[in-house]
This record gives sequence, structure tokens and C-alpha cells, in this order.
Amino acid sequence: MNRLISSIAVCAIIACAFVPVRAADMAAAKQNYDTFCAKCHGPGGQGDGAAAATLATKPHNFTDCAATGKISDDTLFNVIKNGGASVNLSKDMQAWSTGFGDGEIHDLVAYVRAFCKK
Repeated sequence: MNRLISSIAVCAIIACAFVPVRAADMAAAKQNYDTFCAKCHGPGGQGDGAAAATLATKPHNFTDCAATGKISDDTLFNVIKNGGASVNLSKDMQAWSTGFGDGEIHDLVAYVRAFCKK
């Protein structure tokens, strides 16, 4: 009986390790990006939004796959949530912690990553 319980416990632990990550809601992320991010980062993610010219630092060009590929998802998440200054980047990038929930921020990370897909 103990062997059976131990086997079930091990299987439960293994199953928990492989819980699927939730799929990004790309439609909602696009809407959020278009509404809040494109002003600076541009509709195509090239850092050429209408407000970009007013900033001290040019917004990141997400279509530059070499540069964007060097930025971890965790860093992108932190920049969106806590602002650029939180990771020693531009203070022009505001924090969105009060505007977006963590799930929405994860979706935005997935969305901006898609600018590099060829």
C-alpha cells in the first residue's frame, strides 16, 4: 500500500512539473499594444511611433531581431511592468503596473516577440 501511495505521489509531482503554460491572448495583446505602445514603438514595432520624436531616447525597435533576441522575457516583462528605469534603461519608458495585470504583460511580451518572426 505504501508503495502505491508513493507511486501516486511521484506521478502527481511529475504531472505538476508539466502543467502547460497558458497561451497568450494575441488579439488582446495587439489591442493593448495598438492603444498604449504604438504611440512610441510604432504600429510595426520599429520604434517610430508619433511620440518617439519627443523622447530623449529612441524607443526600442522590436523588429531588430539581433538586439531584441538579447533581451530576456523577464527583462521585457519588468520593463513593461516597472518602467525602463527599473532595469537601467530609458526613464521615458513608463511603468504599466497599474494599467496591465501580469497576464496582460506576459501577452504583450509574446506580442512584441512576434515582430521578429519571419
